[in-house]
Parts: sequence; C-alpha cells; structure tokens
Amino acid sequence: MVCAVSGGADSVSLAILAVASGLTVTIAHVDHGLRADSGDDAAAVRSLAEDLDVAFVVHRANVEPGPDLEARARAARHAAVGPDALFGHTADDVAETVLWNLLRGAGPAGTSPMIGSARHPLIGLRRSQTRALCAELGIEPRHDPTNDDPAFTRNRVRHEVLPLLDDVAGRDVVAAIVRHAELSAELAALADHLGGAVDPTDAAALTCEPRAVARAAVRRWIMETTADGYGPDLATVDRVLDVARGTWRATEIGDGRSVARTAGELRIIETRTGRLVDP
Repeated sequence: MVCAVSGGADSVSLAILAVASGLTVTIAHVDHGLRADSGDDAAAVRSLAEDLDVAFVVHRANVEPGPDLEARARAARHAAVGPDALFGHTADDVAETVLWNLLRGAGPAGTSPMIGSARHPLIGLRRSQTRALCAELGIEPRHDPTNDDPAFTRNRVRHEVLPLLDDVAGRDVVAAIVRHAELSAELAALADHLGGAVDPTDAAALTCEPRAVARAAVRRWIMETTADGYGPDLATVDRVLDVARGTWRATEIGDGRSVARTAGELRIIETRTGRLVDP
C-alpha cells in the first residue's frame, strides 16, 4: 500500500498506523519544489521510512508559483503517487473543505469531500489526535509554513473561520460539519444512482428529470468522457443543462472542450477544432 507522506503529523500518522495494521507499506513523498527547504522534508520522511523499515520513494513534481497553486499542487501530487495511494486527511480537513466548497457555491457532491473514500482512512480522526500520536512516539513532524499563509483561502478557513464558528456555536463544530458531509454524500449517491439510468446525450430526457438527477447524469458523463477525476463544477453543469433546454446552443466546459446541442443530442467537442471527444 502506498502512503503519501508530506512529513506533517497527519501523513506521518497514516504511515505509522498502516504499518501497525499489518500492511506492506511504501512511503511516497512528493517534492513540489516550492520551498528552499523542501529537501529537509524529504530527508525527514526518508528517516521515518527507515525507522518503520518500509520502502521509500520520492517524486519530484515541480509546480510553478501562480494562480490556483493549491489545486495545481494537489493534481501534481495525486498524479505522482498514483490512483490507489492513501492520504492522511482527517475530520478537520473534511470540515475545512466543506466550508471552502460552500464559499464556492458547491452542491452535495462538493460538500461531501472524502466521505466514503478508501483513500482517506483517517477521516474518523482529528488533527489533534495525529499530533498526539507523533508526540507519544517522540516524532517531530515537519511544519509547512505555507499552511499559515493567509493568502490561501483554505488557511483563513482553518485559522479564522472555524475558530469563529466554534465561538459562535459554543462548541467544536467540526463533528457537525462532518455529519453534514455524510448526509450530503448520501444525497449525492442517490442522485448519482438515479442519474446513471439517464442518457446524458438526450437533451429531452435530461430536461424531464429532476434537476438533481440531471446534474448527476451530466457530471458523470463529463467525468467519464474527459477522464477528469475531479469533475465539473456546479456552474458548468448548469450551463450544460441550459444547452439541453435550448437556452444556448453550446457552452464551454473547460480544458478546451465544449458541449454542443445538435438535433436534440448533446456532444462533447474540442472547442478549437470541433472534433468529437469520444468517451
């Protein structure tokens, strides 16, 4: 089992618990080349692998500074470690992602991050618990200073929004937000199940379905056709449904692709060439 380990308390705990559970583990570390001391992170993770007596591999996936840095770094990280790697995200990460996606106008699919995913086995734990585990074992986890930079919205959610919500509610709100994520996941799964029976290329069929089901059908179609593991955002899906209703003849869906309607059928095409994109 490949465990993606940055060197922070969460991913270090992931590796420790994976070994303790009897798995044959390979620790994978991804160096994005964003910090001058990133080599120290790799050295610390290598030392951890030696202490645990497991295989170690380091991937270098340079990510240039600029817009959408977090998303680009995440995509590079996932591509480097492979589709089956485990990640050490906790319940705190779920809560932060839910709030961040709500700020972006996400629906049930976007407000149920990591729920039910085998790739995130630690989401039943809290960040305080992973830190406590490292402390108990005498391990000093690495600290990424970019996690404190208020230039990143997620960091402000972590350091400002969640503490404020705790204060307003008079309680630790992470558990309540995770519960919301679980309920959203159930609704998203139901819509996806029903949407699986709908032909997303049939404009008339889409317009006859409840909007949540039609959205699920379009989202699945775009993901399967374009091999985009993250899928389109809600605004993109709704624009495609506008095309199905005849409001527009075509709409951009990103990555140089469009959805166009011809004779009652929807097709994904390359915007520049007009070539049909096969699933």
